[in-house]
Amino acid sequence: MKIEIQERDREILTIIMELSKAVRCCRQDDVFCEDVTFAQFAVLDAVAGSRSLNMANLHDVLSVNKSTTTRLVAPLIKKNLLIREKAEHDSRAATLRLTKQGKEVHEKVWKCLLSFVRAVQEEIPEGKRDSALAGAATFLAALRNVSSMRCVGESDACSCRCA
Repeated sequence: MKIEIQERDREILTIIMELSKAVRCCRQDDVFCEDVTFAQFAVLDAVAGSRSLNMANLHDVLSVNKSTTTRLVAPLIKKNLLIREKAEHDSRAATLRLTKQGKEVHEKVWKCLLSFVRAVQEEIPEGKRDSALAGAATFLAALRNVSSMRCVGESDACSCRCA
């Protein structure tokens, strides 16, 4: 059975692959600024945005499992950037908050990232920035909505269904 691959299908898959390559710099475990990785900065930023964050909520914010969250948080606690405290409502739960040093590092990393974010903006023609961001947000929402789908079965009879 021959499948029909439309040009738009190929275009969408190419964009997804290129996006994956383009954001690889943000997914590496390498230190990129102030002795933190991009993923660790995401933790600091999430905690900073709420002043105190429940570990369970952090799993959702980062879209990772509990062990990954723990792996990201542990070095930040060791570096004295985060404090882990027992939650008041449940002694099994933990909340995180930034230390004074954590707040300083968070601000320094944001300053570092601002030059990158602004350089990206400059690459988009001024009159197209709003529509480019809106389009990217729409595309990202679509990817999130179907991200749990996996192709299963033989290549001849492959069907996509939620994993």
